[in-house]
Amino acid sequence: MPAIFILALTFFGCETDDFQKLDDRKWQLTWSDDFNGNAGQVPDASKWTYDIGNGQGGWGNQELQSYTDSPDNVSMDGEGNLVITAIRNGNSFTSARIKTQGLFAQQYGRFEARLKTPYGPGLWPAFWMLGANIETVNWPQCGEIDIMELRGQEPHIIHGTIHGPGYSGGNPITKGYALTDARFDTEFHVFAIEWSKEKIDFFVDDFLYQRIERGDAPGEWVYDQPFFMILNVAVGGNYVGFPTDGTPFPQKMTIDYVRVYESAN
Repeated sequence: MPAIFILALTFFGCETDDFQKLDDRKWQLTWSDDFNGNAGQVPDASKWTYDIGNGQGGWGNQELQSYTDSPDNVSMDGEGNLVITAIRNGNSFTSARIKTQGLFAQQYGRFEARLKTPYGPGLWPAFWMLGANIETVNWPQCGEIDIMELRGQEPHIIHGTIHGPGYSGGNPITKGYALTDARFDTEFHVFAIEWSKEKIDFFVDDFLYQRIERGDAPGEWVYDQPFFMILNVAVGGNYVGFPTDGTPFPQKMTIDYVRVYESAN
């Protein structure tokens, strides 16, 4: 989830009818987690693993948090949700970053999560994906798909983005989607992509707000391989800036489910 710039915003209902004329799509479930464990239970180790530590200065983004595997930072709430909690301890912060790397990856399909974001300056929640070959080719050659990321100081806007060779960091392909008179931290929304050989479609609550086609990439199209999923809440970083005295802690991203499908057409 490297820093990105907002290139465009879509407000609900502003897209043309032609943009919404999607082909008939039929999906078959291939992977899911509904987080139905007991309160305090950690994520299923057969489905999720952790990134731990501060990633040598904030995972390349100057983030402030240290990621842990503590139930204080990531555990189920006993109500069918997984909660990732960012905690402040004086001038230090802890949070969690979980991923399916080494456990599950898929090429093409529909990837979706129903979740509620945190809010406040300096908070950076995300649901995103990296190419499974990242350990051999490194980033951005592996490719990155940001299904949802949000700047906590703008709790009504999310962004969908791809990073690849020649279009990464502050120069990705990206678009924002804004709610009108509502915020992503006050109720659950479904964030999804539908990814095929020729394009990646981005959705909020099944509303298609962005389509990125193979020919849109100014560099190599690196989305013809399996990708794994990541959920995290970062604190600080060059995309969101620093938390302020008015940023409330602890802050929670509450995830109802994550589901992956393959085409059954």
